[in-house]
Amino acid sequence: MSKRGKVFVSDIFAGIIKEDESGFTFTYDQEYLRSDGATPVSLALPLQEKPYASNVMFSFFDGLIPEGWLLEIGERNWKIDRRDRMQLLLLFCRDCIGAVSVIQENEK
Repeated sequence: MSKRGKVFVSDIFAGIIKEDESGFTFTYDQEYLRSDGATPVSLALPLQEKPYASNVMFSFFDGLIPEGWLLEIGERNWKIDRRDRMQLLLLFCRDCIGAVSVIQENEK
């Protein structure tokens, strides 16, 4: 089963992060890449047309997921396993501190 999230930079759609049976991919939106103000979501994920692929959650996106007591609240209230990094990203990172947010694809 695939999980997908829309990635926004300063409320501008920048790309798609996806998890499926082969791992994680992040792909910048072509229109975003062509825009004058395009900035990378992270220094570790510079602007490029080719999708990024990884067997584990990209460290930048993993770093957006809260830790400690806030993570425990999410686990308890939403019954999410802390190892399900994509689901945690989709639930917690709708309104992150900073310029990047991730919203489950069917929400926006």
